[in-house]
Amino acid sequence: MNHTNVSSAVFCSPPLASVGLTELQAQKIGQTDIFTSQFRPMKKAFVKSEERTYMKLVVDRKSNRVLGAHMSGADAPEIIQSLAIAISAGATKHDFDRTMALHPTSAEEFVLMRNPTRTYG
Repeated sequence: MNHTNVSSAVFCSPPLASVGLTELQAQKIGQTDIFTSQFRPMKKAFVKSEERTYMKLVVDRKSNRVLGAHMSGADAPEIIQSLAIAISAGATKHDFDRTMALHPTSAEEFVLMRNPTRTYG
């Protein structure tokens, strides 16, 4: 059993979920790009909810491997569990970028993040 990329979740409202390295952990290993997205999901907008979704990808700049994925928002545990497979398999940011987005879903944001929000190293 490999415990490197075990997903975790906090089942609150909205839920939080995470897999892989955090932004701080990744900074310690070298050059890192951080991609983020923040938005109001369509299914929440129709009911006039102000709930927001926040997503983050942590990427090793040299290898282009996705080292971590983090999310706060509706369905976060389900989405992060699926991303845990990709991260454990060694998916790169390029793999995410060449994946067709399923619209309209919140999960599509993970394949639409094109420019780093922050860079380290």
